[in-house]
Amino acid sequence: MSVQFAVFEASQSEAVCQLFTEVFSDSEGAEEGAQIGKLVSDLIAGTAADDLLGCVAADGGVVLAALFFSRLTLANEQSAFLMSPVAVATRAQRQGIGQRLIQFGLEKLAAQAVELVFTYGDPAYYGQTGFRRISQEEIAAPWPLSQPVGWLAQTLDGTPVPVIRGETRCVTAFNDPALW
Repeated sequence: MSVQFAVFEASQSEAVCQLFTEVFSDSEGAEEGAQIGKLVSDLIAGTAADDLLGCVAADGGVVLAALFFSRLTLANEQSAFLMSPVAVATRAQRQGIGQRLIQFGLEKLAAQAVELVFTYGDPAYYGQTGFRRISQEEIAAPWPLSQPVGWLAQTLDGTPVPVIRGETRCVTAFNDPALW
């Protein structure tokens, strides 16, 4: 397998949406797969180019993994993005592809002078790429969290994550309390 990492291109939309649908259907059931596939479609179609960065891992043109970073607007105006969702094809999991894709994406954001990156997921998995748990008292999520232990962040310059008081806003595709 010769995996290549690249920035998402619009021509990959159908393959990427299908990947998310399949991966989440395999792990969480068909209904969840359909919801995540629609979320990705909405994210691609409804988010301004400056507010979205997608990354893919492919082998021979076949998309094996994908992730998206979308802008988070913080009260202090620091440049911040949310990494979500992330998917690795079921047959390609546990090979390090997801971790390498996350690193690739974080490097792209750092090159764009993004200061903070957040995600909402498994601390054990995302901790391997520098994310650490934070509380909503440190930096509020856009909506109340159903699993507060999964609110994670990191700076891209190695400094500690600051405490930032005030409202946090996400892009339209994530502006649904059911996602949080």
